Amino acid sequence: EARLVESGGGLVKVGGSLRLSCAASGFTFEDYAIGWFRQAPGEERKEVLCIESSDGRTYGGDSVKGRFAIFSDSAKDVVYLQMKSLKREDTAVYICAARYGGSCTAKYEYDYWGQGIQVTVSS
Repeated sequence: EARLVESGGGLVKVGGSLRLSCAASGFTFEDYAIGWFRQAPGEERKEVLCIESSDGRTYGGDSVKGRFAIFSDSAKDVVYLQMKSLKREDTAVYICAARYGGSCTAKYEYDYWGQGIQVTVSS
């Protein structure tokens, strides 16, 4: 059974840093692109960053202007979202997802989704 499990969320102060993890299991990691999304209260879910597991290419990040980075550890089947210089508007539920075919730019839906994890940035 395919699973994505997020961890590393919590409460952090403005300007602080946090690293989220997305642990994948039950599918061939290298065949998938992994995306990080976030959904703030009352807003639609939005993609933040995506990484192609086969070669490590990354896409996105315009909304977080270089403050966030995505990288993966293929030996552990884990994708990380490193967040720094956090702002209150980064408060959201962060969710990782996997898309078969390995492309971050494909137009079809993601296949698997994690449960999401809360990140709260306070002043």
